[in-house]
Amino acid sequence: MKFGRISRESPDGPIARLVVVEPEKGRVIDLARAAALHAKATFHAGDAAAVRLAQAQFPGSMAQALANGSNLVDAARTVIEGRFGDEASLPIGDVTWLPASDPPVLRDGLTFIGHIKGWHERMGRDVPESMLLIPGFTKNSASTVIGHDAVVPWPGYITEKMDYELELGYVIGRRGSSVRPEEALDYVFGITLYNDFSGRGLQHNELPIGMGSTKSKDFAHAIGPWITTLDEFEDLDAISMEVRVNGETWGKGNSGGKLWTVAELVAYVSLGEIIEPGDVIGSGTMGGGSALELGRQLEPGDVVELEADNIGVLRTTMGQKEEGLWWPTPRQPFM
Repeated sequence: MKFGRISRESPDGPIARLVVVEPEKGRVIDLARAAALHAKATFHAGDAAAVRLAQAQFPGSMAQALANGSNLVDAARTVIEGRFGDEASLPIGDVTWLPASDPPVLRDGLTFIGHIKGWHERMGRDVPESMLLIPGFTKNSASTVIGHDAVVPWPGYITEKMDYELELGYVIGRRGSSVRPEEALDYVFGITLYNDFSGRGLQHNELPIGMGSTKSKDFAHAIGPWITTLDEFEDLDAISMEVRVNGETWGKGNSGGKLWTVAELVAYVSLGEIIEPGDVIGSGTMGGGSALELGRQLEPGDVVELEADNIGVLRTTMGQKEEGLWWPTPRQPFM
């Protein structure tokens, strides 16, 4: 099953709604609407009570919906059966998409061998031996997550080498801590697409500080268009992936060739800390899945499409550079 989040108008302004996505039928089903119809018909609930029950069961937050328990898929199937799903459906081309998840914590791994080698080569850095010892990942800002068909903010301090990153996003469905690899996939609800935009010029200056990438990445993270539940994938290392810029294919491959498995990455992330429902863990960039590896870069107005088999297409448009921002003045050497 596929789950997404959309924005709908209400008397109080736009509200987030959880939907089941049926691309083959060209529609989405508003779960809260279907649940309210189901409650009235099945339990004879009044209008106001039906709405309260439906919104509690299917909130607009993916994180909250997953935190309600492990029965999200079964509950969704129940309320969209028959006429309730039909009456609560909307044309897929008419909806406004929100990020597929609203992650409490957003993390991004580094697992694809091809990208590890290509990134280090292009950035003029040696692959550290420590990458063979532990899975690498960063914590990114969840406050700048955007969804399908969004415009990507472009802060003017990123003056060169704007980049996309073709990644999968593993959406956590259960709360856990220090899980082991053999049980880690039980904590993954589904998979989405994740575009970890990067300003490579600024990243080149940030990395020697030794505290990771910050302003070179945390201006925008695209997640979507929706989440496909894990049971729909036969092989997590055989998902076809592609990235296009303005309709031209810039990278194509699959989800194989990893240094660390999905289970090992999730398990390592959970060590000594808590993973929460709705959290997103990026797979890291597929080999050849960044403009950096091609010696290319994005420009304002470019349309970037990430595609993965059995998930869909995550499309975003690069915005215009936001000028007039403050930037620190370089200091004199103190050593």
